[in-house]
Amino acid sequence: MSAVGALGIAGATVGCATAAGRQGAAAPHQVHQAHEGLMTFIGSYTSSQPAGRGVDIAMRDMNGVLAPSGTLDGIADASFFAWSPDHEFLYVTNEREQGSITAIDVSTHEPKVINTAPSGGSSPTHLSVHPSGEFVLTAHYGDGTVAVHRRNPDGSIGENTALVKHPGAEPHAHQVVVDPSGKWVVTVDLGADSVFVHAFDAGKLTQHQQLPLPAGTGPRHLVFKGTTAYLLAELNSTITVLAWDPKAGALTAGQVISSRAPEATGENFPAEIAISRDGQFVYASNRGDDTIATFGVENGSLVFKAVTPTGGNWPRHFALDPEETSLFVANQRAGTITRLARDTETGALTPTPDSYACPSVAVITFHG
Repeated sequence: MSAVGALGIAGATVGCATAAGRQGAAAPHQVHQAHEGLMTFIGSYTSSQPAGRGVDIAMRDMNGVLAPSGTLDGIADASFFAWSPDHEFLYVTNEREQGSITAIDVSTHEPKVINTAPSGGSSPTHLSVHPSGEFVLTAHYGDGTVAVHRRNPDGSIGENTALVKHPGAEPHAHQVVVDPSGKWVVTVDLGADSVFVHAFDAGKLTQHQQLPLPAGTGPRHLVFKGTTAYLLAELNSTITVLAWDPKAGALTAGQVISSRAPEATGENFPAEIAISRDGQFVYASNRGDDTIATFGVENGSLVFKAVTPTGGNWPRHFALDPEETSLFVANQRAGTITRLARDTETGALTPTPDSYACPSVAVITFHG
């Protein structure tokens, strides 16, 4: 696999175009200016039609506008990202039947691929890096397995230390995260309608709890904030508030609230959930409604605030920028990344005209 850098390095290709249509190789002075911005990584599906580019690099300027900076060659079907604790290495799921994961070195600000290794399962859709920095954990939608790989000192993906399969007739592991204490690994399985808690020790996983949810829930992703987790369900468009006991390693289901506006109708399949740094606002994407829903956190419960159109079709993923003044949405079917301005006091989102073209886009993250 080619470890081609970006940001104007010889051999790099320019990534997706902005809405203004800027394409072609960046001139040296343009690249220098781009270094003054925020490095942004964009993943897309290379085997989809239209074909994405895998991993593109863009620069976000002070006004929140993304400009293309390069493409890393040889990364297939990049569907999710995870950072190392020091933010010097980025890990990527290659969502194919014979799954793999790729390690990228970002420490020099001239990103390059280190290695790609088999992920251990089929169709990896999510991965996380343990807070210790010693392990990479991967969830496989295709066969309902969760794998653990050691991280080598140079940031490359090392040996496989664990591979567990969720129980059930058709498990589809969609997410794997580490709880805030670092002692437990929590996995979300859409097919099993369950959230699992695993004890984690020296790269090994031991199932500790299975929290079943009502049939047809289809849980997809959750996000932790202290001793609370917010679980987004793809099949019934709900968010479940979970109480988390880190000593017992136990989740307890509580409030259930719709991810949609009260007047919404038709098919809808939520995809991503996030919480503001201050813990006051939760956001969820609705594929079908093509909105981002905003919720306030009040006395431990979620309160619906508003939905904001994404300006695109099928918002598979979104991310708040480091300043949390903008929310960037990856609209997969539209092939665009759109920006919603965010009020840091009220949490409210406002559409902007900013749009960045990227075919079959899947995920976005910032090197902040």
